Amino acid sequence: MSTAAELRAQRRELSREMRDASGREIIEAAFTLPRFIAYELIQHHREAPSLMNERLLRKLARTLDSWDAVDMFSMYLAGPAWRDGRIDASVIEKWTRSSDRWWRRAALVSTVPLSRVKRTKEALAICKLLVADRDDIVVKAMSWAVREASKKDAKAAQRFIDEHDVAARVRREVTAKIRTGLKNG
Repeated sequence: MSTAAELRAQRRELSREMRDASGREIIEAAFTLPRFIAYELIQHHREAPSLMNERLLRKLARTLDSWDAVDMFSMYLAGPAWRDGRIDASVIEKWTRSSDRWWRRAALVSTVPLSRVKRTKEALAICKLLVADRDDIVVKAMSWAVREASKKDAKAAQRFIDEHDVAARVRREVTAKIRTGLKNG
């Protein structure tokens, strides 16, 4: 098993080798690569991210069945596609209604890139759709999403946890983040 550093080094080398490839060529190559390398290859290409749409994201997601798969997919592909207007909130909202816990997690993790550019209202709207979900995989993502929102708008994050029946973990970790700057402060 390769470490993240080793995989990242492989991706950098592949990026150098494919520097002149079109976005379409990068995406086609991504389907033949391990997920970590594929998602990073797309993310770091000059054109490939601009080609992301709902259909392509679904195809690139393959089977979301683990923390790393979901978080990389959401942080490298889906979240940036939403943030940059290549997909709209209705796509993410659809994921919140999935019976698959990993798609619900993907919806929440996809809010992180929005929160980082001060679009906390949109991010927290997705969080609201999953506030009653108590699947631990989803709860941990909810905590991450609301903590990330708190970095740009602590008042909105505090209001969110005050107004909703969030899981105890979410309340504890968000409150600690707002008070101390640490998840478990």
